[in-house]
Amino acid sequence: MATIWKQFKQILITAACLLVIVPAIAQVKPQPVTPVKHHPSSNQLKDFFHLAAQANATFMYPKGFREIQAPNDEDFSFDYALELPGRNFEVWYQVKPEKTEWFNYTRTQFNKEGQMANPDSIYLEKGTEYVLSFTGDKKCFEKKLPPEVLARYHADAGKSYLLTLLDFAPKHYKYALLMTLQKNHVATVSMICFTNEKGPEFYKNVNRATNSITFK
Repeated sequence: MATIWKQFKQILITAACLLVIVPAIAQVKPQPVTPVKHHPSSNQLKDFFHLAAQANATFMYPKGFREIQAPNDEDFSFDYALELPGRNFEVWYQVKPEKTEWFNYTRTQFNKEGQMANPDSIYLEKGTEYVLSFTGDKKCFEKKLPPEVLARYHADAGKSYLLTLLDFAPKHYKYALLMTLQKNHVATVSMICFTNEKGPEFYKNVNRATNSITFK
C-alpha cells in the first residue's frame, strides 16, 4: 500500500508541474534584483544594455547570477546569458528591436509593394522557431500569457513553452521554459531557462531570471 501511495503522489507532483507554468510565473512575487552597478561590467553586458535601450526595455542584473558567454553561432544566436552557480540553471536572452521592421512594414502597406509579415507577430515566429530547434518537433506544453503577467513586463502579448530538450542541447539539460514577449511596434524579447529538474525551485529561478527585463 505504501508503494502505491508513493507512486500516486509522484503522478500528482508531475501533473502539478505541467499545470503551473503560467500560474507560477503570475503568482510568485518578483524576487529582488540587484542593480548592475554592483556587478563588474563586461563588453557583453554593455552591448546588451545598449540593445535593451534600443528596444525601450530595462535590464536589472538578478542577484546571485553569474554572466556566461551567450551562444552566437549557426545554431543559436542570443544576446546575453547568465547562470546560477551550482544550481544547474541558466538563462539566455534575445532582444529584437522592431522600429526598422515596423517602418518597412508600414511603407510596403502604403505603397502596396508586396505583403510583409506584421512585425508584431514576431514573438509567435520566435516561439515556433525555438521549439523546433530545441526539441526537434513542435510538441510542447504551450500557453498564452495572461494579462496579469503581461502587465508585469509592460508587454502587449506573449507565450510560454515548456520543452523537453534534444540530447544535443547545451550542457545536456533535460528541460527548458521559453518565454516570448511582444511590445507592439517596438520590440520582441525572448528568454529561455534551462534545467534538469522541473520542481518548484526551477520556477522560482525562472521568476528571478525573467523578471530582470521589462519594457518601459
